[in-house]
Amino acid sequence: MELFKYLEESDYEQVVFCHDKTSGLKAIIAIHDTTLGPALGGARMWTYASEEEAVIDALRLSKGMTYKNAAAGLNLGGGKTVIIGNPKSDKNEEMFRAFGRYIQGLNGRYITAEDVGTTEEDMDIIHQETEFVTGISPTHAGSSGNPSPVTAYGVYRGMKAAAKEAFGSDSLEGKTVAVQGVGNVAFALCRHLHEEGAKLIVTDINEEAVRRAVEEFDAEAVGINDIYGVECDIYAPCALGATINDETIPQLKAKVIAGSANNQLKTPEHGDRLHEMGIVYAPDYIINAGGVINVADELEGYNRERAMKKVEKIYDTIAKVFEISKRDGIPSYAAADRLAEERIANVAKSRSKFLRNGKDTLHRR
Repeated sequence: MELFKYLEESDYEQVVFCHDKTSGLKAIIAIHDTTLGPALGGARMWTYASEEEAVIDALRLSKGMTYKNAAAGLNLGGGKTVIIGNPKSDKNEEMFRAFGRYIQGLNGRYITAEDVGTTEEDMDIIHQETEFVTGISPTHAGSSGNPSPVTAYGVYRGMKAAAKEAFGSDSLEGKTVAVQGVGNVAFALCRHLHEEGAKLIVTDINEEAVRRAVEEFDAEAVGINDIYGVECDIYAPCALGATINDETIPQLKAKVIAGSANNQLKTPEHGDRLHEMGIVYAPDYIINAGGVINVADELEGYNRERAMKKVEKIYDTIAKVFEISKRDGIPSYAAADRLAEERIANVAKSRSKFLRNGKDTLHRR
């Protein structure tokens, strides 16, 4: 690939290649934009088919974090790490300590966190070498612990805002919500919905997860391919990405799409189609930002009450996205991007690249 040409297209700032022969570490740290502050984004470990695929994934994900952090109102830029390897068989302590030293060498320009293929325990090992890591275990002072319940609460708040846009009221009592996937985040979301009086229809490849939802929330279970066409008010994609596509859109009976999954639209054109059909879509990286808002609070010395108040504002952010959509006559997914881009542009007028000079003082040039 023509790396610098790729970087220029979306104005990436920096790519760091990390290698440690002894531990087997092969990682790429991508920093997309630090206009708002240091880049925050998780470390993903995956068995990539090629090194080029790993680089492209790191770049794509880091740009996504720029938009997510900006739209969430955080004073943080976007970055991401991908570690090439099998998370089930290739991990070792030396690998994550070596990675931690690379992060420390960036002197605060990049802060890492847990992601696909990495765990809280991995973050603890990284923490031995650097302070620039979030999501460490609760035994450490200032840690926020498991982010899943907080992410779920943010999705719940965002869903209520989307319901108000579609139905004129943000009450979910009596509404039928079809939840695709009932993992940790979605199960906590189902609890909020059940407590408000929503009817739940669920599916998951994990039969035990479905059984728990049926027993605890009186949910109706359907097959994994049947969830798209059920009679419901709200479709909540909470598992794989790209479930809004050519095959599923004609099946949808929901008036609202609001869920925790990443990359819900297979292509931007599918967001255009939802807009044309009058389906209210809560953009994924806006509604599922509770987790990153929560771990970002660790950077101020974690206070759960303060963090939850910030997560509650996802309701207002979703409402703002719909305002921009109507103001500019664009689909909500594009309005979310515009919200993030406008915030970055406004701050960029008075700030440039993030630099950290000295141990406790932040400076900008």
